[in-house]
Formats: sequence, structure tokens, C-alpha cells
Amino acid sequence: MYNRRIVFIASCLAMLVFGIVMTVLGSILPSIIENLNINKINAGLLPLLLTFGILLGSIVFGPIIDRFGYKSLLALANILILVGLIGIAVTQSFAFLRIFIFIIGLGGGVINGSANALVADISEEGRSAGLSLLGVFFCVSAFGVPFLLGNLMPHFSYENILLGVSFSVIVPILFFILPRFPEPKQVQGFPLKEGIGLLKEIPLLLFGFILLFESGMEMSVGSWASSFFKEELSVDVNKAIIYFSFYWLGMMVARLALNSLLKRFASAQILRICIGITFVGTLLMLFSHNLLFAVLGIILIGMGLAAAFPIILGFVGDHYTKLSGTAFSIVFVLALLGGMALPYLIGVISNSYGLRASFFIIPVSLICQLLLLTAVLNRIARK
Repeated sequence: MYNRRIVFIASCLAMLVFGIVMTVLGSILPSIIENLNINKINAGLLPLLLTFGILLGSIVFGPIIDRFGYKSLLALANILILVGLIGIAVTQSFAFLRIFIFIIGLGGGVINGSANALVADISEEGRSAGLSLLGVFFCVSAFGVPFLLGNLMPHFSYENILLGVSFSVIVPILFFILPRFPEPKQVQGFPLKEGIGLLKEIPLLLFGFILLFESGMEMSVGSWASSFFKEELSVDVNKAIIYFSFYWLGMMVARLALNSLLKRFASAQILRICIGITFVGTLLMLFSHNLLFAVLGIILIGMGLAAAFPIILGFVGDHYTKLSGTAFSIVFVLALLGGMALPYLIGVISNSYGLRASFFIIPVSLICQLLLLTAVLNRIARK
């Protein structure tokens, strides 16, 4: 038997670590360019390597946890992230830097997928609420890292700050090594035929495409919001990073509220309302030239985007319990494809028309998301 509370705490610590993985590169990239004297073409390879690592980790984690369980994989992934963060802080070689960026991405993809699948497994009643609370801890570090760096980098080198952040990753390793975790679901061997059969599950693929647009929007805002404040509103770089951190703050507050709301109201209805909130926040950013309204817009976008991952992953956990790890791998891979494509598309459009025009991708994505949600709910209702 395992202690559900301890296992949930371990999952939350894993999401704190993943928040660091997702935000640390964007926060220190300008300093890396200056410190290692690399051009923007080479610098542009680093986010791609990070995303590729996360993608690979998201592919492999599901079948592994279904066959062997969570414990060893979570510990190994966390150790990879620790090594990668320390390596980024101390290396003076661009070649080694690329390796360390890929390593933290690989560990991050594994730890993100495993933590979400684990909470879905231990939250048989109210999966979306449990996943929403889990997502709060991602937001804590996603908010904290850029906020911390934005305030400390004028006084300390990014290397020293990053070393301090990396040592905080040691604590979760103990929570992965010491407690008991749920047993593997497929102790007799992974059912390859059934796992491949999930790729033919239309509802699962529709859930994945909803997260494709969701991840694309989250990564787009996460990648370009600081530049939006700097270029469109003439905000100082360090202040732009701090304003950008309010995006994660909005998401964190909303996920705290969702933990309660999802126990009282229908998940699909809450998701529709959150899509509307994101739409309003996007319009504020697109059409306002006032800093106050733009900051309000970024907060609303964060609040609106808070619901999709916990709600959709809750649906996946409810409908695919036997191979939940593999099902989570499939939807996370689709999500990451969106996380790679949409930020790149924003960069292409902004190069010709500016960031304000390129952000129209977000309301278009919200409409696609709403149509997909309606389609998958209708299909499930018919079954």
C-alpha cells in the first residue's frame, strides 16, 4: 500500500521542477547570448532542443510507467534535470550547453507526463480537481523563476542564481526514492497491440488536438509575452520579465479556484467559460496601447488557459484507465507539436507584421478548441 498524501506531494514537487524547466531558458537566454557570444541563429536552436527533449520524454514515459511503475523513472528524470541545470550554470561551451538543454528537456517531459498520470491514477474521484491543484505547483515555479530572475539579475550573475535554483531540485529526489508508489498496471508485460490501438481512438485524438491548441497558446504567450511588452509597449527588459510573470500568477490563482469549482460544476462548462476569459484577455492585449490594460490582459489569459490541461487530462484518465500512461503520452505528444508550431508561426508572422498582429493566432486557436470540445463531447454522449 502507498500513502496517497505523500504520493500527491511527490507529484506536486515534480511539477515545481517542471515549471523551472519550462521557464528558466527563456529567462536567461539574453544573458547566455551575451556570456557565450553566440548569434541569434545559434540561440534559436536552444528552445528547439529543449522542446525536442520534452517531446522525447513525453513519448517514452507512458509505456514505461504502465510496465514498470513511477518510482524509478521519476527519480531518474529529476536527477537528469539537476545535472542539466548545474551544467547550464557552469559551462562555457556552446556544444555542452546544447547537451545540457536537451537533458533538462528530456527529464522535464518525463516528469511532467508522469506526475499528471500519477495524480490521475490516485484521484479516482475528481481527477480534474486533483490535476488542477497539481497544476498550481507548476505555476508557482513558472511564476517564481522569471520573477526571481527579473529582480536578482541586476545584482547577481545568472550562473549563481541558476546554481541556487538547481539545488532546490535535490529535495524532490528524496520524495521519489523513499516512499512507496502505486504498482505498475501491466506487470506481466506491456500489451503492445492495445497500446497501438489507442492511436485509433477518435475521442483520445480529439482530446489531444484540444491540447495541441492549448499548448500552442501557452507556449506562444510564454515565449513572446516579454517581447510583446518590450516592443509594443516600450517596457524595459527586466520589467517586461516581471510583467510576463503575472501570466503565470493568473494561471496559479485560477487553478487554486478550479480545485474547488470542479467539484461543484460540470467540467465542460467551466472549460467553455475559461475559453471566453482567454478571449477577453487576448482582445485587451491586442487592442490596448495602455500598459495597465495589457497587464490585465496577460493576467486574464493566464486565468483562462488554466483549465484546459487539468480538465482534458481528467477526461483522458476517466476514459482510458487501463493504459492511462500510454494515453497520456499520446495527448502530450500532440500537445507538444502545437507547442512547437504555434510559437514558430507567431515568430514568422511577427517578422513581417509585428507581434501585435501575430497574436491573432490566439483567438483563432480558441475557436478551434471550442469546436473540438463540442465534437468530442457529442461523440462521447452518443456512445
